[in-house]
Amino acid sequence: MSESRTSMSDWTRKTGAELADALAAGETTSVELTQAHLDRIAAVEGAIHAFLHVDAAGALAQAAESDARRSDGDLRSPLDGVPIAVKDILTTTGLPTTCGSKILEGWIPPYDATVVTKLKDAGLPILGKTNMDEFAMGSSTEHSAYGPTHNPWDLDRIPGGSGGGSAAAVAAFEAPIALGTDTGGSIRQPGAVTGTVGVKPTYGGISRYGLVAMANSLDQVGPVTRTVLDSALLHEIVGGHDPRDSTSVDPPLPALVEAAPQGATGDRSGVRVGVITELGREASAGSGWQAGVLARFQESLDLLVEAGAEVVEVSCPNFVHALAAYYLIMPSEASSNLAKFDAMRYGLRVVPEGDPSAEDVMRASRDAGFGDEVKRRIILGTYALSSGYYDAYYGQAQKVRTLIGRDFDAAFEQVDVLVSPTAPTTAFKLGEKLDDPVAMYLNDLATIPANLAGVPGISLPSGLADEDGLPAGFQVLAPALADDRLYRVGAALEALLEKKWGGAILDRAPELKGADA
Repeated sequence: MSESRTSMSDWTRKTGAELADALAAGETTSVELTQAHLDRIAAVEGAIHAFLHVDAAGALAQAAESDARRSDGDLRSPLDGVPIAVKDILTTTGLPTTCGSKILEGWIPPYDATVVTKLKDAGLPILGKTNMDEFAMGSSTEHSAYGPTHNPWDLDRIPGGSGGGSAAAVAAFEAPIALGTDTGGSIRQPGAVTGTVGVKPTYGGISRYGLVAMANSLDQVGPVTRTVLDSALLHEIVGGHDPRDSTSVDPPLPALVEAAPQGATGDRSGVRVGVITELGREASAGSGWQAGVLARFQESLDLLVEAGAEVVEVSCPNFVHALAAYYLIMPSEASSNLAKFDAMRYGLRVVPEGDPSAEDVMRASRDAGFGDEVKRRIILGTYALSSGYYDAYYGQAQKVRTLIGRDFDAAFEQVDVLVSPTAPTTAFKLGEKLDDPVAMYLNDLATIPANLAGVPGISLPSGLADEDGLPAGFQVLAPALADDRLYRVGAALEALLEKKWGGAILDRAPELKGADA
């Protein structure tokens, strides 16, 4: 990276924690930081398409309020004044929320999601809403009705999905931090292929109120950042119990921010790391796992061992059925959730010619408003829930889900955390898998088990694959409500890898054409 890209005045290259420190030291203002990121968006967004809506006026107004509070000594959070991007599946008062779908084009919600309210209460200026696969259905952000997002490492490749917009915005330095959602890996898999850090918290640990649901029992809001510490800082701001969310858990969050620096500087001796046999040891390039991804995973594992961690082989035999179970449970819940988009109350309405019935209007509106992948999953889910097939498909999938949860319980009796590669491959080329849905679904092979069981997981960069020089990801999974273990182990590995590389992985990313170097 050139000297100009790392100069002290280039605020967009700083992490959230570094920006917070600069604000505290009086070296800059929130307005200056926010404007710097808005300028960066203007410079590169034409190539990336990470955002569906940029709220420059609103973000600058929020930044000015933060600066005024700081002058009065009234800070609301450690990240007060640090700008953030928000995935377009979270409702935002006064800003469009489309879920990447034409059926919600132009819809402006009358309320904020709880996590958005917490961001505002904590003083974080919201830069805008990020692109995503329609209703979070996809692994590449190619299923957005508003066009695909491009990976900053290679503009001809996907940034992951469904939250590719948030990951790309952070990787392209358009935002220092972002919020995403993870139903089957939609934060972690984009993190892996863009060289960013993505966290799926314990299910219920962050409020789902105001998250437009795809699959209620699987969806979870989480941080998208460039460092483990930034994820911990953001996680603590948006986490905690919410009485408006019936799935929200009562136990308070563990000390996440405290865990990250402890992990980065502490001794890893005695930490038991379980390598999931079914997601690494038995994998091979011949079975669809990229050799470079496996090599970076093993190198990362070796670094943890050198730091004192104990590695244990752990078999989770029912993980091999996770993909099949997920693609019955998730479409079933999605089919039920998306039934409310009926053109009667809000959203797109298409009225056929003649004297159409209400059913005709619904059919025409849903046909025009939903994309192919959404229709595919609605059909699959409706079939799985239909009379005569419920027990054979949805019921059996739920039984497999129980077995996967038991695999996790048994594994965590032996080890403190479980690890695997985050995704089988690096970022594939745009259009490469659009005509093969099953091949697309296989990208979530390693991330889905955590969603089925509700346990937390983190993905952090493990290096660049030899074949293509693109980022690979290392996944850490912990028991439910033990999210602090993610940050301890993740921060430890992050520190070891940065020492090995001589800096952060994004320092090795190519500069975008048209960007201000």
